[in-house]
Amino acid sequence: MEWKPHVTVAAVIERDDKFLMIEECCGGKEVFNQPAGHLDPNESLAEAAIRETLEESAYSFTPEAITGIYLWTNPNNGESFLRVCFTGSCDAHDPERKLDTGILRSTWMSRDEISVLPLRSPMVLKCIDDYLQGIRHPLSLLSNILPHG
Repeated sequence: MEWKPHVTVAAVIERDDKFLMIEECCGGKEVFNQPAGHLDPNESLAEAAIRETLEESAYSFTPEAITGIYLWTNPNNGESFLRVCFTGSCDAHDPERKLDTGILRSTWMSRDEISVLPLRSPMVLKCIDDYLQGIRHPLSLLSNILPHG
């Protein structure tokens, strides 16, 4: 069997000491995550973070830095995830926008509130803690190499 980790993105967005969180249904359970999801074909990692944030929270996200790149293997099923986590700001919000299937709501929560919730993975709190420690890598860390047209 060939090992193929899932490539995912996430967005850590802070406003007034609270973080934008997504409550979602995953595997029959309600869990919390940052706006996050899989990289789609023909999009950059930053574009994926912008798209996922909009689809899951109805907020427009502007990536400003990378807080980290994380590799995690789910001990329950052996699936591996390679997550690139961005931080930045969000401004425009469309409360009438329909959220992705499985998304129950978006909300703003403190780190302490988040720490006692059922989380989608341990990467959720690790991304927030790295952000709070001031870890910021420039967006230029990532290169999107396009095929010649």
